[in-house]
Amino acid sequence: MSIGRTLIALGIVILALGVVLTLGEKLPIRLGRLPGDIVIRGKNSAFYFPLVTCLLVSVVLSFLLWLFGRR
Repeated sequence: MSIGRTLIALGIVILALGVVLTLGEKLPIRLGRLPGDIVIRGKNSAFYFPLVTCLLVSVVLSFLLWLFGRR
């Protein structure tokens, strides 16, 4: 029974990720391009580190794991 719930939850997560990727350009806030993400452009190269995006994803995932971990 717990495998079924896990598969349903995984399907919902995959569906949500697909919707976000499909409509990602139309959203007002794009992940990966948030204020606070570090971008250093050189003459022939660029360094990009999505600091705020990593923090936001970490907070959301921590909340979801906490929510689903409660019994």
